[in-house]
Amino acid sequence: MAELQLTEYGLDRPESGDDVAVPFTLETLDCRGRVVRLGDALDQILTRHNYPAPVARLLGEAVVLAALIGSSLKFEGKFILQTQTDGPVNLIVVDLDAPDGLRGYARFDADAVQRAIETGEASSGALLGKGHLAMTVDQGQFTERYQGIVALEGGTLEDVAHTYFQQSEQVPTLVRLAVAQLTRKGERSPHWRAGGTLVQFLPPHGERMMADLPGDGDFDNPESADKSFVESDKWTTARALLGTIADDELADPDVSPERLLFRLFHEQGVRVFEPMPLEERCTCSAERIEAMLRDNFTAEERGEMVVNGEIEVVCEFCSADYHFKPHEFGDTHH
Repeated sequence: MAELQLTEYGLDRPESGDDVAVPFTLETLDCRGRVVRLGDALDQILTRHNYPAPVARLLGEAVVLAALIGSSLKFEGKFILQTQTDGPVNLIVVDLDAPDGLRGYARFDADAVQRAIETGEASSGALLGKGHLAMTVDQGQFTERYQGIVALEGGTLEDVAHTYFQQSEQVPTLVRLAVAQLTRKGERSPHWRAGGTLVQFLPPHGERMMADLPGDGDFDNPESADKSFVESDKWTTARALLGTIADDELADPDVSPERLLFRLFHEQGVRVFEPMPLEERCTCSAERIEAMLRDNFTAEERGEMVVNGEIEVVCEFCSADYHFKPHEFGDTHH
C-alpha cells in the first residue's frame, strides 16, 4: 500500500476526489483511522427513492458509517449495518459488498416524518427513535456470521457508533458524519454528498491504558499509572483536533481527504495511504431472486403472489423490477 507523509505534503501528488475511503495513521498519537468522501455513489442511492430530505440525510449518515467501518475489514463477503427502531424511520439497511460496493435503503412512515418536519423534530436521533443497531459481517454460506448489536436510545448514529466500539471492541473511537446537498456550477438541481472520519486509539502492544476507561490502568503501579496518563493525553489531543472539523469541511468537494488530514494533523505528522474506491452497486439479480422465491416460499405462497399471470419483485435497494412466471418454479395450478 503506497503511502504519503503529509508533513512533506505537496500538490505534486494527485488528491483523491469523491467515492473513496482514505486510510491514515497518526503514529505520534498512537491512532489510526480513515476518511470517507462520497459524491455520485451516495447521490444515486438517495435520489433513487425520492426520500424526504431528513430521511435522505439520515440514510446518508448510515451509508458513510457503513463505509467507514466496512472498508477497514479485510474480508470477502458483506458488511451489513441495520437499524430497527420505533421512530418515523423504522428500518435502515446498508450493505458494503466487499471491497467497494455500497447500497442502502430506508423504510419510513411518511405521515410521521411529515409531522416531525412540521414540528422541527426531524433530527437524526428523533427520526430513529429507540431500538437497536446491528453490524454484521457475512463471509458466505460456509462461515459463521459475526454480529454486534447495540441499543439505540434516541441518539444519533455517531453516538451509537461510539457506544458500539466502547462495548464490543473496547477501543476508544471517535466518529464524525456529515451529509449535505450542494448544487454544482451550471446545474439547477442539488446533489447529495457526504464525508466522515473514524479515528481509533491503538497504543503499541495492544495496551489500552486510558485514564478515562475504568479498569484499564493498574493505578497501584506508579509506572503503569504514568503511562496511562501519557496515553490519555495522546487520545485527548486527537479528539481535540478532530473536534475542530466543521460539517461543511467534511463534505466539501474542494477539500480533499488528504488536504483535510493535513489541516488537522500537520503538526503531529500524518501518514496517508492509497485511497480505496467506493461505488454504488446493488447485488440483486434475477438468478438470486428466483432462488429466493424457490427456496423460501411454498408453491401455494408463490401462487398468492401472482398478479396477471406473473410474480413481480422490486428490489428495495435499487428499484430494479423482476418478473417471473409460475411455471418457472414448476407451479402448475396457476
